[in-house]
Amino acid sequence: MKFIYPEGATPFNQDDAAALIPKHITTQDQLNEWEQVNIIEGERWLFSRKRKNILTVEFLKNIHKRMFDKTWKWAGEFRKYNPNIGVPYLLIQEKLRHLCDDATYWVNNKVYSIDEIAARFHHRLVAIHAFPNGNGRHARLMADALLVQLGAARFSWGKETLVKPSQTRSQYIKALKQADKENYKALLNFVRS
Repeated sequence: MKFIYPEGATPFNQDDAAALIPKHITTQDQLNEWEQVNIIEGERWLFSRKRKNILTVEFLKNIHKRMFDKTWKWAGEFRKYNPNIGVPYLLIQEKLRHLCDDATYWVNNKVYSIDEIAARFHHRLVAIHAFPNGNGRHARLMADALLVQLGAARFSWGKETLVKPSQTRSQYIKALKQADKENYKALLNFVRS
């Protein structure tokens, strides 16, 4: 199978690609569709009841596993190499723990608005890039879970899929790049657009 990578996506290495569970998939569209069904199952589990504390490394791993466990053998496992994006793989656990601690502090001390807390959490989770794939989708779902836990509505994320190349995906990537420079205005506008 040949993978097609939209702007901002992390290419698979050979080991990651070989860990595909459904052997009948031969096209990118089939993979996207299969993953989406798996993600919806993870989403149903996530929002099926109120969760106590989602701001832990174990919870981040658990929801990734639930989102991709019928697609990838490595679902919920941190990457073990350094791709074109993200922190060095040996720092993933430490950086995630710091992110969870920071987000907990932001919430407890009302450092930012709820939307900004979720947007900043999302941005840093994407930047860490803990998993071989699915990091953007995982970070978006975790931001939504944090919003719901705090009593707010989920983000609209441009009201369009961000998996395939599109103007909306380009706008999202540009907003993330602005957030890399500590400018969250574009991302805050995008998440509610």
